[in-house]
Amino acid sequence: MRRVFITGASSGLGAALARRYAELGATLGLLARRGDALQALIAGLPNPHLHRAYPADVTDHAALRAAAADFIGHAGGVDIVIASAGVSFGTLSEFPEDLAAFETIMAINVTATVATFAPFIATMKAQATPARLVGIGSVAGIRGLPGAEAYSASKAAVISYCESLRLELKPHGIRVVTITPGYIATPMTEKNAYAMPFLMPADRFAAKAAATIAAGSSYRVIPWQMGVVAKLLRLLPNPLYDLAFAKAPHKARRAP
Repeated sequence: MRRVFITGASSGLGAALARRYAELGATLGLLARRGDALQALIAGLPNPHLHRAYPADVTDHAALRAAAADFIGHAGGVDIVIASAGVSFGTLSEFPEDLAAFETIMAINVTATVATFAPFIATMKAQATPARLVGIGSVAGIRGLPGAEAYSASKAAVISYCESLRLELKPHGIRVVTITPGYIATPMTEKNAYAMPFLMPADRFAAKAAATIAAGSSYRVIPWQMGVVAKLLRLLPNPLYDLAFAKAPHKARRAP
């Protein structure tokens, strides 16, 4: 598992995963909007000459296809593709201007996950070596959270999409892994003005995620404590869930 392509790689979970796989000796293809941040990240990785930077927006599907083709040619194939790009901010359906925010979140968190995986699947099917496609969900995708309508919906969609894809690709020896983070210390979560139980450093998350991906596990919540919470949330009847989360803190809305 030495050829790894990661989106959203300039910061947060993507950058932490890039550092982890570089430490393991992987050849990396790293895609994100900020080319300067990608180059700075690569310069600090082991064997920087092995890695490719792809400055592109994940909503530019043609750019994703071009990056995938270039990386496959550079690395001679691909072992792991991680769709790590994602955004999170509050949305409220009562505000017409939030419809655009909803569309942005779905385009980056859901549609771009599909567009990231698609150009690699034919190559993975043709390879004799095992391969992994990795989607990043969220505990917020287990039950809908107030004030996070778009984000919760997007992560629920990623979880269901990866489950469907897992069944489709299993006969071809391609494993689809869903990683469902709880609270991880990243630039995304540092904006949250509320308590975040079981907050985990990004490097620890990356180590645990890489182990899960190597094992080919179909689904894992990280950290494990949030996995327990997720199971309880699934079982909680709607009246009790509504009572418990009616006054949950809201993530800030993005300025229109």
